[in-house]
Amino acid sequence: MKAKIQMTLVLLLVATILIAQEKFEDKLIRRDGKIISCKVREIGDDEIKYSEEGMRSDILIGIDKNKVASIVFADGREMKMADSMSNSEDYATQRKNAFKVNVFLPISGAFELGYERSLVPGRSFDSSFGIIYASHDQGNDMDASGIFLKAGYKFIKDPDFYLKGMRYAHILKGAYVKPELVFSTFTFNSDYSWARSPTNQRTSVAKFAVMLNAGKQVVYSNRFLFEWFIGAGYVLGGSDETYRYFAFLGGGETGTSFVMTGGIRVGLLF
Repeated sequence: MKAKIQMTLVLLLVATILIAQEKFEDKLIRRDGKIISCKVREIGDDEIKYSEEGMRSDILIGIDKNKVASIVFADGREMKMADSMSNSEDYATQRKNAFKVNVFLPISGAFELGYERSLVPGRSFDSSFGIIYASHDQGNDMDASGIFLKAGYKFIKDPDFYLKGMRYAHILKGAYVKPELVFSTFTFNSDYSWARSPTNQRTSVAKFAVMLNAGKQVVYSNRFLFEWFIGAGYVLGGSDETYRYFAFLGGGETGTSFVMTGGIRVGLLF
């Protein structure tokens, strides 16, 4: 009887020790595919701290949260980790929409109003609507009237170097490249000095262009922006009636399809 009691006490002691031992069954799934088996101790704003089996429990190892795709805990629960550069929640207080105007385009007889909306960090949709109103009253012998439309998708450049917890200073700020589609249609006085074939009558133009723009946008106080850009591309649609299409310049008597654009825009965020 005494031996049975002793055996029972020994089994209870062993069971207690096994239960008390820490289980290192949490898993950190890194973005490069590597898996770290460990015990997660702390999840901070920028870093995850954990201990590994075989090391003292008071020794913690830290890893940048941006390097971890997810955590699978011992009980089966999974926690996804968002990259600080692309986590939309980190930009919740920033204005993601903007209206913009092309500063110098009115000199040539046109007005352009643009609208940009951030879709995700580092990506935005940028569009414009233009009114062409060049007339003799402005000293413009082209005497043109019409409209143009632009639609593009911005790829905003990531930083050249990485720091832990790095984010965009503003979701719409930075250097970028932007593929863009442009459509311009207007009538003009074909007797003006740059016309290819002067006929002393009104001529209609409809042009479609595929452009690639590069530029930089700066944001001030989450309210104002300043942007400059240049671009080049190819134009489609009919013969080259003129060098000037307001939304872009190019073509001409040589018959080339190469066109260029550029400008400075200022705007308000909301």
